[in-house]
Amino acid sequence: MNVQWTGVYPALTTNLTKEEALDIKGFSNNVIAQLDAGVDGIVLGGSLGEASVLTLEEKEELVKVAVDLSEGKVPVILNIAESSTAEAVKLAKLAPTWGASGLMLLPPMRYKADDRETVVFFKTVAASTELPIMLYNNPVDYKIEITLNMFEELAESENIKAVKESTRDITNVTRMINRFGDRFKILCGVDTIAVEELLLGADGWVAGLVCAFPKETVAIYRLVKAGRIQEAIEIYRWFMPLLELDIHPKLVQYIKLAGSYTGLTSEYVRAPRLTITGEERTRITGIIEHAMANRPQLPDYLSIKTQNKVAVPSL
Repeated sequence: MNVQWTGVYPALTTNLTKEEALDIKGFSNNVIAQLDAGVDGIVLGGSLGEASVLTLEEKEELVKVAVDLSEGKVPVILNIAESSTAEAVKLAKLAPTWGASGLMLLPPMRYKADDRETVVFFKTVAASTELPIMLYNNPVDYKIEITLNMFEELAESENIKAVKESTRDITNVTRMINRFGDRFKILCGVDTIAVEELLLGADGWVAGLVCAFPKETVAIYRLVKAGRIQEAIEIYRWFMPLLELDIHPKLVQYIKLAGSYTGLTSEYVRAPRLTITGEERTRITGIIEHAMANRPQLPDYLSIKTQNKVAVPSL
């Protein structure tokens, strides 16, 4: 199906059992909850989805389950985070046979490629598939920045359509728009600056805490795009202590723990990750429990018609 690269795209966690096997029933329940909340797409096999410890067969199963459950209502996007170009190309070719509608593509992993190597990597993968691609620009965690000059070269690849903007530099949204206009869709990839980037012109939000709180996430996005900024800000302020869990090295454990409180995920992770214990657990559960006790009343956000640009705000 056609991918618009606008709206809320949850970077879904991978539900696991205590024995670290795939929990397809739990995963399916979360996909359904996301769809019911009004998300606009689903991203699988990202960092939050524990891609580094998933087998090829498990990725295939997750994609097929999500595609079946979505029933063509929203696109399913598969993340590619491979170490070699050959493996990335292999996965890009497999993805459409599994039913994926698009790809999210990271720079080469485990090797800090220079600008030329990174551009060639992206172009090679893009040339191997007809699927639309969203590049993941996250120099904070992955140590490779996709610069504006690199985007200039990558614009030649027509199926590179979007960027998950995770530089944590809010002004980069403006720089991208000033340089490229609407050539690339921009989706915020950092929960704690989502409203700010949406107000500056970002088209969407690849979200993390949406895995536990899908309705609140979609409500914020739709309210911002409708110009109902004050309503969005009130929810956003409540949400912020939770959203900060998204920018910690243990975001997988923290977000899964939050999801266990809302019934959407188990907290089980796959080794070498371990579930959190002791003082750390007390601190994180305190944040989650405080948020749950003060969960806001949401407006009828599903009735809001979204648009790419922010409407004139009514503060």
